[in-house]
Amino acid sequence: MIQARDTDTDTRPILEVRNLRKSFPISSTPFATSSRRITVVDGVTFAVARGETLGIVGESGCGKTTLARMLLRLIEPDSGEVRFGERDFLRARDRELRLLRRRIQMVFQDPAASLNPRMKIGTIVSEPLLIHEPQLSSHERRGRVAQMLERVGLAGAGILARYPHEFSGGQRQRIGIARALILQPDFVVADEPVSALDVSVGAQILDLLARLQSEFALTLILISHSLPVVAQLATKVAVMQAGRFVEYGDAPQVLRDPQHPYTQALIAAVPEIPA
Repeated sequence: MIQARDTDTDTRPILEVRNLRKSFPISSTPFATSSRRITVVDGVTFAVARGETLGIVGESGCGKTTLARMLLRLIEPDSGEVRFGERDFLRARDRELRLLRRRIQMVFQDPAASLNPRMKIGTIVSEPLLIHEPQLSSHERRGRVAQMLERVGLAGAGILARYPHEFSGGQRQRIGIARALILQPDFVVADEPVSALDVSVGAQILDLLARLQSEFALTLILISHSLPVVAQLATKVAVMQAGRFVEYGDAPQVLRDPQHPYTQALIAAVPEIPA
């Protein structure tokens, strides 16, 4: 049975990132080798306390998604440190790495691309349970999956046997959220979770994330190019430009009284930031 965790008052960082860097080789042709590299993430340092929502905002190509993927070790950084609680995530191996991976999950930008089109929804959402909780019976897994899908607003007869293409974009993103939360993680990284959706559907997904964050006592990193999206959920905001954080602080302070010219330009380009 899926149970919401009690919210505690522990304000110590659940995630600490220090001087994280990543560069990629560049070449003029697909098969050429070159010593030239482009730096995508350049010395990023920050911390996230338990229960916080850190919004990372910046224009396309500034390094937001690369940073997100490094936090989960989907991309290995060139240098730096990522500590999850008391553990060094980048040095974790084997059993320790598996234990950490179940505690930090990701919601991807494109719900259609992040779901295997050949797998049924019940299989997609239950796959993390097969990996991390193999002791569960098929009946127990099925029950957990059905309950989680109901929690994200998807229920009905036969839903577990349907395929991703039978759902709308918003419904597919709800499935992605259910898959991320089925292990009841402590920490979720949501990488542009509404950018591929209509505005009204995206607003519903943000409301859902806010509700689930409260129910499951989640810590959240929300990545977006949209300041209104970040303003809706974030308690802290980091503004990213060319691989670096150029401004960082409490969300109301950054959004209402920006100090960096780039942040000021981003805010000036938005008709109105929600209070």
